[in-house]
Amino acid sequence: MTEKASSEALLPAGKIPGNLIAGITYPLWALTILGQNPRLWSCVVIPILLNFGIGVGLYLGLVAPLWQWVTDWTAALPLTSAQWVASLPEWASKILFWLPNLAAGLDDVLRWLLAIALLLITGFLLVQFGAILGAPWYGNLSEQIEQIHTGHLPTAPFSPATALRDIGRAISFQVKKLLLSLVIALPLLLLGFFPVLGNGVASVGWVVLGSLLVGMDFLDPPLERRRLSFRKKLGLFARTLPGSFSFSLACLGLVSIPFLNLLAVPLCVAAGTLYGCDRILPQLQPPSGEP
Repeated sequence: MTEKASSEALLPAGKIPGNLIAGITYPLWALTILGQNPRLWSCVVIPILLNFGIGVGLYLGLVAPLWQWVTDWTAALPLTSAQWVASLPEWASKILFWLPNLAAGLDDVLRWLLAIALLLITGFLLVQFGAILGAPWYGNLSEQIEQIHTGHLPTAPFSPATALRDIGRAISFQVKKLLLSLVIALPLLLLGFFPVLGNGVASVGWVVLGSLLVGMDFLDPPLERRRLSFRKKLGLFARTLPGSFSFSLACLGLVSIPFLNLLAVPLCVAAGTLYGCDRILPQLQPPSGEP
């Protein structure tokens, strides 16, 4: 049996008709392919070690100090939820007797939400730094995954000029992604000033933005090999919704889990290549009957 046939047997996600469900399953099938192809492990081990170093630095240098700041900040609030309930008039306290338990729960919910936000931010930063430092290994991993899955790989002859052009394209991609995030982040920051509804919408918006940025990183290798423009990549992401978003959301969740995210970054690179080959690259093909 050829490697291509073997990979197709291992990847029923490519045959799942539900785009939303299929997007979530690709990391699992990527893990299966990595387990069945030991020669790919050399592209994974070094990035995992790099991610370990980056993760230790982020958790010690960012998460621990920020969590201590959050703890001190919540303790120093002039009026906590429980204190606000205690300040109510006696008649109001009798009517609203259920408020103390609710107030205590709200304080715990606030701490949990802040903890989740810190983990999401840390996972996002791990992807950004890990993708830059591990780019040579991730690029090789993506190429081999595409070769195994499709049986062919677009290649361009190497030269100093093409290498410089590739570096320039990589920098341009990150700059454009940063500008896109600023365009979306500014309205979200403004929404944060509106209590309850505004905060809720902004929280959902931050998760969507984080998923978009992380997903574009993991889906980029097969698209970059075709030298597509940033606008074209973004358009393909939109055309393959909701699967591209469910894939991105699953990856954001994986890279936000401590310790698991050490393996999650190369795993999501492999999954993004598989998803791109199955769901995105066919969008580049003209409909039948057209030239």
